[in-house]
Amino acid sequence: MIDRATIEKILDATDIVEVVSDFVSLRKAGTNYKGLCPFHDDTTPSFMVSPSKGICKCFACGKGGNAVNFLMEHEQISYPDALRWLARKYNIEIKERELTDEERHEETVRESMYIVNQWARDYFHGILYNNTDGQAIGMQYFRQRGFRDDIIKKFQLGYSLPSRSALSTEALRLGYKEEYLVGTGLCYKNDTTGQLYDRFSGRVIFPWFNVSGKVVAFGGRLLDSRTKGVQQKYVNSPDSDIYHKDHELYGLFQAKRQISKEDLVYMVEGYTDVIAMHQCGIENVVANSGTALSAHQIRLLHRFTSNIVLLYDGDEAGIHAALRGTDMLLGAGMNVKVLLLPDDDDPDSFSRKHTAVQFRDYVSTHQTDFIRFKANVLLSGVTDPMERSKAIGEIVKTISVVPNAITRDAYIHECSELLGVKEKTLVNALNTELPRTRAQAAGRSSAAPSGGASPSGVTASPSGGVASQPYVGIHPVSDRIDKLERLLAQQVVRNGEVVIMDVEMEDGSVVPLNIAQYISADLSNDGIILRSPLYQSIIDIAVRESTAEGFKAESFFLNHPDISVSSAAADLAILPYQLSRMHSEPVSLWQLRATVEHLVLDYRKAVMSQKIEELSLRLRNAHDRGEIRSLMQQISEAKTLHDAIAKKLGNDIVS
Repeated sequence: MIDRATIEKILDATDIVEVVSDFVSLRKAGTNYKGLCPFHDDTTPSFMVSPSKGICKCFACGKGGNAVNFLMEHEQISYPDALRWLARKYNIEIKERELTDEERHEETVRESMYIVNQWARDYFHGILYNNTDGQAIGMQYFRQRGFRDDIIKKFQLGYSLPSRSALSTEALRLGYKEEYLVGTGLCYKNDTTGQLYDRFSGRVIFPWFNVSGKVVAFGGRLLDSRTKGVQQKYVNSPDSDIYHKDHELYGLFQAKRQISKEDLVYMVEGYTDVIAMHQCGIENVVANSGTALSAHQIRLLHRFTSNIVLLYDGDEAGIHAALRGTDMLLGAGMNVKVLLLPDDDDPDSFSRKHTAVQFRDYVSTHQTDFIRFKANVLLSGVTDPMERSKAIGEIVKTISVVPNAITRDAYIHECSELLGVKEKTLVNALNTELPRTRAQAAGRSSAAPSGGASPSGVTASPSGGVASQPYVGIHPVSDRIDKLERLLAQQVVRNGEVVIMDVEMEDGSVVPLNIAQYISADLSNDGIILRSPLYQSIIDIAVRESTAEGFKAESFFLNHPDISVSSAAADLAILPYQLSRMHSEPVSLWQLRATVEHLVLDYRKAVMSQKIEELSLRLRNAHDRGEIRSLMQQISEAKTLHDAIAKKLGNDIVS
């Protein structure tokens, strides 16, 4: 673990222009630099680097951040590895915390398992190329599948000899310990005799690489002549200290850079589907190997893109696989499309029949969003009204897991047009479903292990307050609330430490109030919590840290150890017009104060508008007289506050 003092030393020494220049050709543009963006197919320079702020940003695709963010995104490495990269560049000695004896032992075990797996990968690959049986049996199988040498080497495919002890005998001869051969799952022991056997004997081998490129496991497939009557064609490494199947995605290491570049990932089922698509020229593809997607795998994918196309066979199993993964992906905020290939085709066979251009053209013209896909599957041939109602309910249930209210609105509108059901009816059904969805999510959250906070201790803001109750349905103010929250967070990042007023306390003392404190205090008085947990965290952190001597919000947040915070700060701190001008216009203190006060009032007004709409919807659906009276009273109070805020803003009141 790198200590904080060393991290600060690394960040102080880092020159953003020098770092980016190692990967991007930059030219001077006023006080800044610009070049072609490395994260998408850029034809006109849209990637800007600001040496004064120490950040970079592409104004086409939006990616950027400080030097650490840039390295993590470009090289697809972790936060500590990015720091180590910078330390090597600037010849800074890394001082890491000394591990305990228990931690050191665990680290030794894990490292030993990685070493054994790396050796096994080379062993299997060598057998494939240098052994007679490897050439005659293993290589022949790959050739029959149409795999070229460059693809075989890219995925480090191999072959395990038919002898049940060939690998274990060679490994022990070279000094590798039995405990690690068993621990990695390469071998297993007979419970009766204690004999050591190779798990993958007589199979072609598919190594699994984690996102960093380390070999964590293997998959072995029986050859065609041996699969008749055999249910389990594939055998995979069992879970171990370095491998959990629901944590990994096959092909992610080879695909991650292209996924980031294209901002899209194709999800397929098997090893050969991934490999065949690479050979076809489509590299942004991974496989979940026939298992249900886990939350961990989805979070892993979400690091690289928010867009996913589920690419499965058109048979019943493929349809089931697509339906199985949709809700979890949507719940994680992913944009999900589905494509079922023609009958008798899977991604492997289809890609071998088409070029990459033809494949992409087919996907772009035949993929469909999850609503149309689910509607086609659930409503095909259904004429019974009860069955149709049940199917529509399932579609609405899926929409309810989408976290973004605006996206839900769009899906409800599309669903209404597609199914011929009134939008109000679908909104009411969605409002009924949402509490169950939230309760299930809360149950999963409370059942999750503790310790989920980020390295900096930043956690999602708890639910509650006025703004934490999202209105569901047609919501014209929702988008405005999102924009205003961004502007509030932007003021905190750029000017959070600036004192804009003095407040007289009850004891007669005068306390200075900075922008972060003013925003937090004003919203807290009405019990308002920002809908964005990240922006709320930025405000909370600024309030907590702003009492420290010499606190400067912008530099603090740009170099924050929590990568989500520093990335957001980079996005908020830099604006296109700033990069094209030699100097920014000076802003007076009274102008800054007026801007912040107006923003807070505007935000509170939007929140009240949202609350009034939400209460009005509940009133339309209410039947109990007591509840109706209560709701009418709440609406009256909310309108009074809304009008008072509008009056302060100088707006006309529209009833």
